[in-house]
Amino acid sequence: MERKIRVTGKGKISIKPDLIRLNIKASDVLKKYEDCINKSSKSIKELRKIIENSELNPNDLKTTEFSVDTEYKSYYENDIYKREFQGYKYVHNLYINFPNDNDLLGKVLYELSKSKTDYELSINYTVKDIESAKNKLLAKAVEDSKTKASILAKASEVLLGEIISIDYSWDEIEVFSKPIDDFVINGAQSFDSKIDIDIEADDIDLSDTVTIVWEIK
Repeated sequence: MERKIRVTGKGKISIKPDLIRLNIKASDVLKKYEDCINKSSKSIKELRKIIENSELNPNDLKTTEFSVDTEYKSYYENDIYKREFQGYKYVHNLYINFPNDNDLLGKVLYELSKSKTDYELSINYTVKDIESAKNKLLAKAVEDSKTKASILAKASEVLLGEIISIDYSWDEIEVFSKPIDDFVINGAQSFDSKIDIDIEADDIDLSDTVTIVWEIK
């Protein structure tokens, strides 16, 4: 009978965010399909100009989703469920990454505030080199598993042999923090000058596990 020991190691790291990911959502409902498409196109052209005015590269603005669909209002009339056609709704989700810099963030929010279009925003703090962070985390988990296995082997008066197997889930790890709630910004909130932002995002705490099976002698 094969003698073996299975140990799960846990890796933990904290990393300082060096990148801001600004998620932007533009949407509206119009009666005519053609008007809906034109409004969508206009809002994105405007958004690219806003990004350019913020001293960022408009080519860095990337689309994650674009859709146009019918919009209905649901209601009851005399206990009968009804739907009333409202028009066509476009949804355009985009994002842009830029260095973790409060001045840059303030410029972008200021330029967005001058727009007549409503933009829904969310701000995530992340890191440029996500793969490096994940690799460091995995190495920590393997090291922890090996340390625990060595302690258990010594306490049991056995020796660790060759590694039989390594089990790792490879699940996607989300590397970001979100200290600011989602919000809407538009011309009604226009500012006279650049918005002064003073945010120090907390370090991002990551953890992951790996299970290693050793032969014991």
